[in-house]
Amino acid sequence: MFTIITRPAATAALLGAIALGGATAAQAQNVAHAHMGHVSEAWNDTPDGMGLLPTAIAEAEIAVFHATLAAKQPDNLDWMKTHSLHVLHAITASTDGGPCLGYGVLKAASGVAKHIGFAAEADEATDNITLHATHIASSANNTVARVAEIAGYIHQIQAAGSASAAAPAVQQMLRHATQLLEGRDANGDGSVTWHKGEGGLLDTQKHMGFMRDGEGL
Repeated sequence: MFTIITRPAATAALLGAIALGGATAAQAQNVAHAHMGHVSEAWNDTPDGMGLLPTAIAEAEIAVFHATLAAKQPDNLDWMKTHSLHVLHAITASTDGGPCLGYGVLKAASGVAKHIGFAAEADEATDNITLHATHIASSANNTVARVAEIAGYIHQIQAAGSASAAAPAVQQMLRHATQLLEGRDANGDGSVTWHKGEGGLLDTQKHMGFMRDGEGL
């Protein structure tokens, strides 16, 4: 099984892989698989070195949690403003402090699209990788677009002078925050796919699983 190693043991592990034989060494040096690992297993600047996709999902879950809390008190302006700022931090990491990982959905999802593109462009990329890379990148980019929409609603909430003015934007913030994970049925055909405007991070995760299975990882 191919494993991405980002910590100081990487050099020793690579030498060990080469010593074990050509097939293992070739696996360790497969650039396409390395970028797949950055998406699903480990990356060097994420919290605890997590993969970019698990990081995006974790931050999105925090955003949904606080968007849900904000919507629970539609008559309390301070409450809604406080929890909408928590959502903003989870999606962009652009505010000080806050109950999140400090990385942001935006940076993580953008990284997913970037590294899965690198995987598809690598010399070692198989048809399986290039096929699913399109699906993964599309849903990741949908997520990036949703972050911008959510940030717009948060701006409205923060600018509101009354609870009644903020409450509709809070509902929209919650709806779009949920779509970070679940996506939405944009064309009304009864299903959520990887296509533009539809798939979210759970669809990204599903197609990442298909890609890894296809590579025997």
